[in-house]
Amino acid sequence: MAPDSLRLAGAQFTATGDPTENLRTIADLTARAAERGARLVVHPEAAMASFAGRLDTIAEPLDGPFADGVRALALEHDVTLVVGMFTPADAITTQDGKDRSRVHNTLLVTGPGTAETIYRKIHLYDAFGTTESDTVAPGDEVVTVDVDGWRVGLSTCYDVRFGEHFTELGRRGAELVVLPASWGDGPGKASQWDLLTRARAHDAQAWLLAVGQAWTKYAVSGPLGIGRSVLADPTGEVRARLGGGEDVLVAEIDRATVERTRATVPVL
Repeated sequence: MAPDSLRLAGAQFTATGDPTENLRTIADLTARAAERGARLVVHPEAAMASFAGRLDTIAEPLDGPFADGVRALALEHDVTLVVGMFTPADAITTQDGKDRSRVHNTLLVTGPGTAETIYRKIHLYDAFGTTESDTVAPGDEVVTVDVDGWRVGLSTCYDVRFGEHFTELGRRGAELVVLPASWGDGPGKASQWDLLTRARAHDAQAWLLAVGQAWTKYAVSGPLGIGRSVLADPTGEVRARLGGGEDVLVAEIDRATVERTRATVPVL
């Protein structure tokens, strides 16, 4: 019988350009979360390496050393991990006429008792003067995974602006949606993040754990983060939120809240 509650954690930090250094940070924060009883630990988008460098030269296959390191940590701490990384994709000619290899902006989900799953970010950040599609190839599959008897929907950063993605996850039975992000600071960005994360929990009628990179000073390029990792319930109510710095959010969610919300307001 599936458990009626799940203890989860969101690990908020600022990634560097070095996957080995970032893996050490992931190890430390995962240990802290596991010590507090978390069964599912979610790390940010681009946890493997920040957006500051060339993604095609830092990308690794799913059988590479970074992914293997994540698998080893999941086994060591007996948890399921969700970690943002970059994997090789195709090559394109960019708008300025240059040939460039692209990557997939990938979530790796792995852990004992969890069928290893990946999600490739569907909605690319071609906005605010940035063209993510020059360096990242889009995914094309909405993905859920079962973790400790819970159906978990997967999403990444800019996906949060597309409500139908989250409604579809809810219709596929997701009781929890995780949203790793590297959400850049800037005018209005904090209020947009707060609004959109709450709204997407409501759209999925599921718990939503959005885990961002820690705050970094606004810049046109470089590591991007605003902090403010958040857990929202299926009505969009905020249940927990971090500040701007490196930290671990640990909380327990219950299935009854999902069932009650969907019965009371049957929007799905």
